[in-house]
Amino acid sequence: MAVNLRKINEQVMVITGATSGIGLTTARMAADQGARLVLAARSADALDQLASELRRKGTQVATVAADVGKQEDVERIGQAAMERFGRIDTWVNNAGISIFGRLEDVPIEDQQRLMQTNFWGVVYGSLEAVKRMKTRGGGAIINLGSEVSDRSIPLQGVYAASKHAVKAYTDALRMELEEESAPISVTLVRPSAIDTMFAVHAKNYMEKEPALPAPIYAPELVAEAILYTAQHPKRDIYVGGHAKVAAIGEFTMPRSLDRFMRASLFRQQQAEQPSAPGRRDALYAPDQSSEMRQRQGMGTVNERSAYTAVALRSKPLAAALLGGGALFAAWGLSRRLTR
Repeated sequence: MAVNLRKINEQVMVITGATSGIGLTTARMAADQGARLVLAARSADALDQLASELRRKGTQVATVAADVGKQEDVERIGQAAMERFGRIDTWVNNAGISIFGRLEDVPIEDQQRLMQTNFWGVVYGSLEAVKRMKTRGGGAIINLGSEVSDRSIPLQGVYAASKHAVKAYTDALRMELEEESAPISVTLVRPSAIDTMFAVHAKNYMEKEPALPAPIYAPELVAEAILYTAQHPKRDIYVGGHAKVAAIGEFTMPRSLDRFMRASLFRQQQAEQPSAPGRRDALYAPDQSSEMRQRQGMGTVNERSAYTAVALRSKPLAAALLGGGALFAAWGLSRRLTR
């Protein structure tokens, strides 16, 4: 069955993790394009601030203070959308968190908490969206994966595991809905490293502050991909050519990538400054001091991605050629570093 999606200015859109980073950028961009929004996050104060900002511009907004790791909270998001707007056209499962540190150093309760947010939050959100969309003519479910959905990395092993799980769940859900001809598009968005509050919000078990390795991309690129796939059914999309390189590299030369990452990622994921005693994070509760910020300010940021622009709007062959060229460059680099 063909899936027909509304234009953004006709949509009711649910966004989780809406008060920071990718979620905040997407909410503002969707509002600018005329969407009606149901915004969810753990901080009621930040939600009120965001809702006030958007309402001043004429946007219709409902907010729900919710922890996506709790199924009853996610059900409240769906209920709020139905009560306020009568339907849900797009549901964006964006909320997520990371932990930096060697797996042996991360307490099991922290690992479980991360999985509750990153994986179970997607499960609860996807099932709630399916339930609501099946009775109202369909829609789009957009789940946020990562460049580590295909390729794991050291020092963020639990985060990578959660994003592997999100990919597997999203793919299975898509096939099941297609088999029953449900008019619901299911998309996995896989960003590269993005200049958000990701490292600030992460819990840290390293001696130095966490950092993301280059290349770093702008959160607006992810928001643009989300809004495009909310209107045009796509199986998945990589944001930033680096994410595609990682996926192809994992398939074609995993051991070379192992050596490359051992040589580079332990250093590149640690900043120069020591981790502060009593450092704040957002694993168990929102960090109010870093809410309502789209970017951390990570230095050189790629504001454009030729690969993603082509992949969104062009035939698969053109995107494959771009990805292949990037992979060849990465392969040459890995050989130089691991000899």
